[in-house]
Amino acid sequence: MNFSSYGDSTNVSKQEVTAKVLQFVTNSKEGSGHIVTIPTDDLIFKILPKYDENGRVISISLAKDTRFDYLYRQVGFTEKSQTTAFVYPIFTQAAYSKNSFYEYYTKKCDSRCLTVNIPNDFKGTYSSSIVGSFVLSALNYAYITDVDIDKNPDILKQYKRVIILHSEYVTKKEFDAITNHPGVVFLYPNALYAEVKTDYDKNTITLIKGHAYPDANITNGFGWSQDNSRYEYNVECSDWNFYKKKNYSMLNCYPEYMLIHDPQLLKTLNSKDPTALLEDVSNWLRYNKDPKMIDIMLDDFDVTGENIPSWVSNPAIWLINGEITRDDFNNLIDYLYQNKIIQ
Repeated sequence: MNFSSYGDSTNVSKQEVTAKVLQFVTNSKEGSGHIVTIPTDDLIFKILPKYDENGRVISISLAKDTRFDYLYRQVGFTEKSQTTAFVYPIFTQAAYSKNSFYEYYTKKCDSRCLTVNIPNDFKGTYSSSIVGSFVLSALNYAYITDVDIDKNPDILKQYKRVIILHSEYVTKKEFDAITNHPGVVFLYPNALYAEVKTDYDKNTITLIKGHAYPDANITNGFGWSQDNSRYEYNVECSDWNFYKKKNYSMLNCYPEYMLIHDPQLLKTLNSKDPTALLEDVSNWLRYNKDPKMIDIMLDDFDVTGENIPSWVSNPAIWLINGEITRDDFNNLIDYLYQNKIIQ
């Protein structure tokens, strides 16, 4: 299977791409379009649009920008990673293709659309998490596909860390392999949402359960208690934070466009543990003037409190700057907890 740099574009014009901002139109929870605007000066990759005859962007490709070579060394790998891999969601790409599951959901097609061909490349009309796959591939993360895992679930044991993109549709074997791996990072919400079965003789997948099928009351097809689909429509991702659930690290937003202009997100993803104290502190510092964002972040970590006062944020800054040790900061937090100042 060849990895293509092209994926579905969003609803943007040639003029918008060449201007000072790059605009992406995404779906909102209400089903209407939501515009994500990124200043082109903030981009840390080259975004190369492909146009149709009317000057409309039909796909994009991504390339490294030599100005950021120093950053790529910090957030990626100089050679293809042997310990970390991301899973390209080829089954989900199939589900979003023409004459497939979503035509059935919207009653534009009958049950024949619940069986679709498995694509043989990474391009076409699928856009969800395609940018994430471009970014991780450019940074030399190894990758495998749904097919690889379904045929050989033990393939995940080769990697210490497995990054899951928008893998909305997976098989039962794939679900079990992912959820039992000790080092999974769910970079996108809404993963592991519906069950499909494969027929490799016919090169197809068929929807089995999930997404209100075969019963309207069914949401997650696996009944997965860690489903975090509530974050799917947080596409701005300005309040991003990794949180820990069981053996998983999970992101609280949909990072498709944040990945191309936020170095800190890439640094955190590449850290030993995205949910570790030091990464948590970094996020506190980003949100320390916004009580709402702090409440969201603390809730993810099962911490109660209204804000981070200066006598916590200042030591956090010292920790980030290397002026105090991690043990010093741990002792501070432990003291506050033991004296019931924080809970």
